[in-house]
Amino acid sequence: MRRLPVYLLLDTSGSMRGEPIHSVNVGLSAMITALRQDPYALETVYLSIITFDIEAKELLPLTPIADVTLPDIQVPDSGPTFLGAALDLLVQRVDRDVIRSTAEQKGDWRPLLFVMTDGSPSDLQRYREMIPEVKVRNFGHVVACAAGPKAKLPPLAELTDTVVTLDTSDSSTFTSFFRWVSASVAFGSSSAGVTTPVGLPPPPDEIQVVI
Repeated sequence: MRRLPVYLLLDTSGSMRGEPIHSVNVGLSAMITALRQDPYALETVYLSIITFDIEAKELLPLTPIADVTLPDIQVPDSGPTFLGAALDLLVQRVDRDVIRSTAEQKGDWRPLLFVMTDGSPSDLQRYREMIPEVKVRNFGHVVACAAGPKAKLPPLAELTDTVVTLDTSDSSTFTSFFRWVSASVAFGSSSAGVTTPVGLPPPPDEIQVVI
């Protein structure tokens, strides 16, 4: 069975302290539960989580969804948002983990990338340097989520044509977002191998599609 690699990049900078990061933990748990109830996703989806604050960390290496044990995500008291460093680490991990198709074997399906931030990249130059590197990795979909009123849209629009916004950083909104991510992943796993590009399922009311 070919794999569908899914990468989540999650902002853990100081502004995510308190309810926002608690809501992320709750939403992630709901997402894992939903994917495990989908037979095709259970067979194909592999999940990786990278967090970014003053540094980028691989919180969860690429793991079959059935075997994922979610660590409780913590955030520092304060600090920058090194999204550029996160993209750098993402590219390294994709190059290491994703199996490419060759004449002898079928590789993985095109990976999916979901980025969530409540601010803007502190390392803007590095972020912009990494965007072309991300684009040549041939992701099936790249979705950027601007969470809350302080999230800046223009930098995210440089990364992807699919930018969504969350007006608030509370648990119900985050849970809705992660449910939509799980639906998008399940949709991607069931449509893997379709020759024409497929879209994403329509988001719930709490999520606004900007572009």
